[in-house]
Amino acid sequence: MPFLELTLPCTEVQQPRYERALESVGALAVTLADAHADAPDEQAIFEPGVGETPLWHELVLTALFQAGTPQELLLYALSAADEGLDWSRASFRDVEDQDWERAWMDQYEPLQFGRRTWIVPWNHELPDGADAADAAVVRLDPGLAFGSGTHPTTALCLQWLDALADEGVLAGQRVLDFGCGSGILALAALKLGAVQAVGVDNDPQALIATVDNAQRNAVDERLVAFAPEDEPADTYPVVVANILASALVSLADTLAARVAPGGRIAMSGILAGQEDDVIARYSADFDHLRADRMEDWMRVTGVRRR
Repeated sequence: MPFLELTLPCTEVQQPRYERALESVGALAVTLADAHADAPDEQAIFEPGVGETPLWHELVLTALFQAGTPQELLLYALSAADEGLDWSRASFRDVEDQDWERAWMDQYEPLQFGRRTWIVPWNHELPDGADAADAAVVRLDPGLAFGSGTHPTTALCLQWLDALADEGVLAGQRVLDFGCGSGILALAALKLGAVQAVGVDNDPQALIATVDNAQRNAVDERLVAFAPEDEPADTYPVVVANILASALVSLADTLAARVAPGGRIAMSGILAGQEDDVIARYSADFDHLRADRMEDWMRVTGVRRR
C-alpha cells in the first residue's frame, strides 16, 4: 500500500517533541537521519562515543502516514498536539510501498579489506575470482546500521585486523571491540582466527545487532557483548576502538588498561588533524604509535609498553 511521507528538519533538542507529536496523530513510522550526512565531521558517524547519546545535532525527521491523509488537516492536528513546534518547513510526498531495507541492500556489494577479509550482504555470494577457501567472510545485514564496512573508519580497522592475521598475531587470541556497533570488527577478528571476541557499546540496539550478527555468522559461542557498565575488567592482546577522537582521548586510561603488555591497539573515528592529540594522549603507555589515513579519516595504532 502507498503512504504519505512527511519530512521535516529539526535539531537534536527538538526531536523528542516532534516525534511525540507525530506519534500522537497516528504516524506509522518515524525515522531519523543526519542532516549533514555528506559532511566530513564527527556527527556524520552513527557510532557515538561511549556514554554519548547516539544522535546528530541537526536531523532530518521522516514520518509515514496512511495514503490519502489530508495534509492540511494533519498539519492542524500536529500544531494542536504541540503548539510550541514549527511545522512550516514540513514537506510531503506520496511514496509507493516497498521493502526499503531490502531495496537498499540490493545495491550493496561484497567488499574486500586487505587480503582475506570480505564483508558480504546476506543476499550476495563472493564475487568470481575470490578465493573462497581462504576468505574470511562476514555475512552482514547493514539494515541495522552501525557499520557496514563502507565508512573509512571501519575500513581502516578491518584492514588492520586483516594485516594482523597475515602476521600471525591474531590466531588464537582474544579481541576487544570497544564501541562495537554492529559487531563487524569483532566478527572479522573471529573469522580471521581469533578465539574469542568481546564487544562493548553504550547503545542497546548495537548490542542487539552484535548478538544477532554473531548468531547469523555462527560465532555466537565465541562473542559476547556488554554495556560499558557491565563490561568485566580484563586485558586483551588485541583491542580495536572505532569511536570518536574526543572519546578516545577521554577514555585513554580505560583503553590502555584493557591492552595486555605487548598487545596491539587500533583506534579510529579520528578526523585528519586530530591524530596528534590521540597520539600524545596514548604515548605514555604505547610504543610504535603511528597514524594512517583514508580520505578524511585516520587510524592510530600502537603496541602496549611492557
